[in-house]
Amino acid sequence: MPSSALIRNRLATAIRVALVAVVALAMSLAAAPTAQAAGGGPSITKKQFGTLPNGQKIDIYTLRNSSGMRVKILTYGGILQSIEVPDSGGRFANVTLGFDNLSDYVKKSPYFGCITGRYANRVAKGRFTLDGKTYQLATNDGPNHLHGGTKGFDKRVWEAHPVKRHDSVGLMLTYTSPNGEESYPGTLRTKVVYTLTDDNRIRMDYRATTSRPTIVNLTNHAYFNLRGEGNGRILGHELQINASRYTPVDKTLIPTGKIARLGGTPLDFREPTAIGDRINSENQQIVRGGGYDHNYVLDSRGRVLGLAARVVEPDSGRVLEVITDQPGLQFYSGNFLDGTLRGTSGHLYPKRSGFALESQHFPDSPNHENFPSTVLRPGDVYRTTTIYAFSTV
Repeated sequence: MPSSALIRNRLATAIRVALVAVVALAMSLAAAPTAQAAGGGPSITKKQFGTLPNGQKIDIYTLRNSSGMRVKILTYGGILQSIEVPDSGGRFANVTLGFDNLSDYVKKSPYFGCITGRYANRVAKGRFTLDGKTYQLATNDGPNHLHGGTKGFDKRVWEAHPVKRHDSVGLMLTYTSPNGEESYPGTLRTKVVYTLTDDNRIRMDYRATTSRPTIVNLTNHAYFNLRGEGNGRILGHELQINASRYTPVDKTLIPTGKIARLGGTPLDFREPTAIGDRINSENQQIVRGGGYDHNYVLDSRGRVLGLAARVVEPDSGRVLEVITDQPGLQFYSGNFLDGTLRGTSGHLYPKRSGFALESQHFPDSPNHENFPSTVLRPGDVYRTTTIYAFSTV
C-alpha cells in the first residue's frame, strides 16, 4: 500500500498536470481571437481619438463584422481612418491611407477618407449662378473651388449615433451647415450613414435637405492601396471602370463642357488594365492631370445602383468593387502625394501610393447645362448611395 507521502506526491503531480492543461487551453483560445470574435456578431466601440485646438473632443468608432473586418471612423470629417480586410490567404491589413493622430488630419490631410462637401470636386473660379443670383465661393485650388472650400465638410465635427442590427453595424453621422457657410446658400441638414455588413461591404447612404435653393454634391474621398497602406505604389492594381465616356478638362482641371468618348485613349479602363500601364502617356489629358484625375461618365448614368468600378491587386488577391447610383466617378491616381506624409503604419506615402474612386455628380456641374443637375430645392431630398465591396480572387 503506498505511503501517505507518495499519495501526496501523486496528488500534487496530478494537480500540476491539470493546471498545465487549463493554461494550455486558455492560451489556445487567446491565440485565435478572430475566430472567437467572428462568432460573436457585429460590434461597435468608441474611444477618444484626440482634441482639436478649440478643445473639442474627437471620437473614433470601431465597427467590426462577424467575419473580422474592421472599419474605424472619426467624428472629425466623417473620416474612414482605417479599413482592415483579408487577403486571399486570410491575412488582414488596413487598405486605406490615413494618419494615426488628429493633428496630421487637421494640418496636413489631402482629404484622406473624409466626407467632401457641400460640393465635392471643383467649381470653376468658385462661381456659379442659381435662379439669377451669382454666388462666389472660396478659391482654394488655384483659381478654382475644391471640395467645399476652406473649411468644408471634411473639417467639420459630425454628431455620431451607433446603429446595430443582427447582420450589420453602422454609424449615423449628422451635420447642419448654416445658411452662408463657405458662401453656400441655404441651411443644409446632412446625414451620412456608414453600414458595415457581414459580407464585407461598407454602405454609405447620404441624405440632405435645404432651407433655400442650393447646390449639393457629396462623396467619400478614401485613398486605397489594396496591398496595404504604406506598402508601395498602386501601379500594379488592375482597374476596370464601366464607362465609355468622360469629361475632358482644361489646364486647371475644370471640365471643358464636352462629353468625350474614351475609346482609343489611355484613359479607357473598360477592360481590366494595370493603373501604371499608361499613366505616363503623353496624352494631353494625362499630362494635365499629372496622371489620372478625371471624371468618368458611368454607363448607368446614375439610373440604378450598379457596379461602377472593380479593382484587383494581384499579389494580395484583394478586390474592391465600387457600387453607386451616381452618374459619375472621379478616378484619382494619387499624383500629388510626394513622400512627405507619414501614414498610420509609420511609412511615408510616395507619389501614386494610393488611388481614389469618388462617386459623384460631375465637377463644375452648376456651370454646364448639359451635365446632370446638382441643384437641391426646399422640400426635395438629396439621396444617394455608394458601396465599397471587398472580396478576394
